[in-house]
Amino acid sequence: MSNRTKGGEFLIKETDPKDIFIPEDYTEEQHMIADSCKEFLDAEVFPNLDRIDSMEEGLMPSLLDKAGDLGLLGISVPEDLGGFGKGFVTSMLTAEVTGAGHSFAVALSAHTGIGTLPILYYGTEEQKAKYIPKLASGEWKGCYCLTEPSAGSDANSGKTKAVLSDDGKHYILNGQKMWITNGGFAHVFTVFAKIGDDDNLSAFILTKDMEGLSLNPEEKKLGIKGSSTRQVFFNNVKVPVENLLGERQEGFMIALNILNIGRIKLAGAALGAAKMAISRSVNYANEREQFGRAISKYGAIRYKLAEQAIKCFATESALYRASQSIEDEIENLISEGMDKQKATLEGIKQFAVECAILKVHGSETLDYVVDEGVQIYGGMGYSAEAPMERAYRDARINRIFEGTNEINRMLSVDLMLKRAMKGEIDLMTPAMKIAEELMEIPDFDFDDSAAYATETRLIANFKKAVLLVAGAAAKTLMQQLAKEQEVLMNIADMMMETYIAESTLLRIQKLGENATEEQIAMMKVYLYDAADRIGKAGRDAIQSFADGDELRAMMMGMKRFTKHEPFNVKEHRRVVAAKLIDKNEYCF
Repeated sequence: MSNRTKGGEFLIKETDPKDIFIPEDYTEEQHMIADSCKEFLDAEVFPNLDRIDSMEEGLMPSLLDKAGDLGLLGISVPEDLGGFGKGFVTSMLTAEVTGAGHSFAVALSAHTGIGTLPILYYGTEEQKAKYIPKLASGEWKGCYCLTEPSAGSDANSGKTKAVLSDDGKHYILNGQKMWITNGGFAHVFTVFAKIGDDDNLSAFILTKDMEGLSLNPEEKKLGIKGSSTRQVFFNNVKVPVENLLGERQEGFMIALNILNIGRIKLAGAALGAAKMAISRSVNYANEREQFGRAISKYGAIRYKLAEQAIKCFATESALYRASQSIEDEIENLISEGMDKQKATLEGIKQFAVECAILKVHGSETLDYVVDEGVQIYGGMGYSAEAPMERAYRDARINRIFEGTNEINRMLSVDLMLKRAMKGEIDLMTPAMKIAEELMEIPDFDFDDSAAYATETRLIANFKKAVLLVAGAAAKTLMQQLAKEQEVLMNIADMMMETYIAESTLLRIQKLGENATEEQIAMMKVYLYDAADRIGKAGRDAIQSFADGDELRAMMMGMKRFTKHEPFNVKEHRRVVAAKLIDKNEYCF
């Protein structure tokens, strides 16, 4: 166990490139599954986007039925419960490819994720046998009822109540839930409520036919208009005691663990949507002529196309690195004798920091891509006749879904610091060493002969920058740090940029001689820009809590740790853009 990399340890450990998974490693079977997802979107979803968005009666459930017939709803469900029993990387690839499907992608991910997994991971054998095969086939659709009008980010403050009946056979449920995806057509509802005066939520399995369960009309939304979103009301709903999911008061833990999975899967879906939007941006830039030539010939447009691709490539590199880390941990736990469902939960929980980081980076990458996509389309980008308008509106929810990006930023730092306090990760020893290093003359004795030596040193310095700021903030602010949200957000951004940048470099190192000129250029540009972003966040944080000699020393440290060699970023971006324009699609 001691040699295994734990979640969050990327800050203090070097990772061997050969140990990570990169998209270039997909098996033939994984390529086939991805192709069948693409074919499904091309045949069933893309020709019907307007019908889906107009909420045509019965259309979305029928699409989920068809997806179920193909097996797309049961990729990660065990074979003995009617699924394919595939690993985490394969389920992530499915989430990515189907993520391009606009409102359908939301319905699909809600059903296969929060609609199915709570029962799969926490259900009794009887509950799993009763519900999972029908959810995996699509015969039943699932939804997840956590959010309430007064309980959003603070989910445990929900007011929905469950009281045990006098005969002890039922829980009587009263309350309401809102923003329930798939609520309009779901058969199975996983509902969170407090039993009596309990401090923590419990979870229950309800079905649509239970008396007292009712729905409000569909919500009108900015985007994902074809996704069913309802309020759900419970008026003295009698829930059999055997429908309690997990242990009493375990609901909050169930919700958190399922959200960890949802976060990283959301990053995958955002990546799929981003790739589609980049391809459309390139198509339009190649077709649209101004001043006598295609707009893809102009530097300002080439910058946008390259930057879209660079952010996407970086997100993808980190996404599959984390997915493989999770899969490896699951396999390790199973080999030690843990049940597969429990091992899956524990494996994902171990990498909760990375899940939070990826949720933020994936959703913000997609937002950048669609925003620049609208700009590349110009006036047509603002027209509902062209595809970017829908992509732009549909993307916006991802920074709110599965915990807002603000919550996820703070969560990533909070989890890291809690692990350090518990002794699971030793952050303080390296942080103290860095503080001492600031007082010494910089070490210029560095072997620049190895491949990507400059970039490797830059990543090592990024880690020092994070540890310097996080260590000093924890030491100076102590218990007050939790209230200093601006500082936490700065540290979160530094951590995120470090993980994404390192993952991108590791991908290039693993590719070795197979890395293309364009891939190397994307990595170098990302690291160059990450240095500035880390430097800015670090300086902002330091100036929030340090003063005097400490402030001066730390500012010098930030300058040293984010220093970058001179670099022609324009030419590197042009290399990336030229390849996109030539291939007329996202091709990395």
